[in-house]
Amino acid sequence: MGQVSLRGIHKRFGEVEVIRGIDLEVRDGEFLVFVGPSGCGKSTLLRMIAGLEDITAGELWIDHQRANDVRPAERGAAMVFQSYALYPHMTVAENMGFALRMAGVPRAERDAQVRQAAEVLRITELLQRLPKELSGGQRQRVAIGRAIVRKPKVFLFDEPLSNLDAALRVNMRIELTRLHQELGTTMIYVTHDQVEAMTMGDRIAVFNQGRVEQLGAPLALYQQPANEFVAGFLGAPRINLIERPHGAAAPAHHALWNRLAADASAQVHRVGLRAEHLQVGPAGEGIAATLELAEHLGDTSILHLRVEGLTDLLHAKAGPGHDGLATGQPVSLQPDATWALRFDAAGLRVH
Repeated sequence: MGQVSLRGIHKRFGEVEVIRGIDLEVRDGEFLVFVGPSGCGKSTLLRMIAGLEDITAGELWIDHQRANDVRPAERGAAMVFQSYALYPHMTVAENMGFALRMAGVPRAERDAQVRQAAEVLRITELLQRLPKELSGGQRQRVAIGRAIVRKPKVFLFDEPLSNLDAALRVNMRIELTRLHQELGTTMIYVTHDQVEAMTMGDRIAVFNQGRVEQLGAPLALYQQPANEFVAGFLGAPRINLIERPHGAAAPAHHALWNRLAADASAQVHRVGLRAEHLQVGPAGEGIAATLELAEHLGDTSILHLRVEGLTDLLHAKAGPGHDGLATGQPVSLQPDATWALRFDAAGLRVH
């Protein structure tokens, strides 16, 4: 069992409050991702679950046991750090079995558990190597293996892939997802990378300034964000946000608003539309715009567009056939209002 319950959790460093009353239930066996910008409190909360930071107020429960004052080693949680934290003078096998040795586990049993974890992680052939002889991805597997041998109730990952290159991060995301499926153990994973969050998590908790803005399944948060912060944080490029035009606004601004929010109530102040729901065509066939920049990514192009009257550029995703567009070229926009998200003056989504 690996249920984790956070009840009214607060954390202060002196006068600075970094965690502001978080209530959260982590289900047994789920992969929950904490995501948010730097400094939002997600790593601090993870360290509080691990016992590496004290809880200022509130209660932490792990498997129906209050854990506020339980020693870190006795909480049934194993943490994997961004920095690997391997002992350079020890072999892979010795690093993975170190905690078991400190706990007095007999040598034969310790070796068996290390080999079993190595087989799961596909690093059996590395057991006699030193950390300096390993790649970054291999070192991270060893760090994960060191956690696996402890057979924890909960795995805690603190941005474990941020030191890896892009291609290796993709491979490790696949491997961690496979590992979760094989072990079935509760995993709480901290990242600032929304791609990791969207592709790995059963659920995502979006953090902002020490609070959870929204909790839910990845696709649900992407399609039905609770507010502008969640809508803006998830998705690349960022969601397009269009302000309600006023009387003197440019005709193109009015035309775009009318397409997206013609039947909206007066409480709607902004409308959001994701890049994949904004089509770009030849000039004269829709709302007038000018191409400011095209980023060609192979099978997809990200088009950055200027619409008269809007301060910010709009972003559109386009498939093959748009690689001939030139900077400064007039184009037209066809927004799909079906996917429009409407927000009030406070930034909350209007249903």
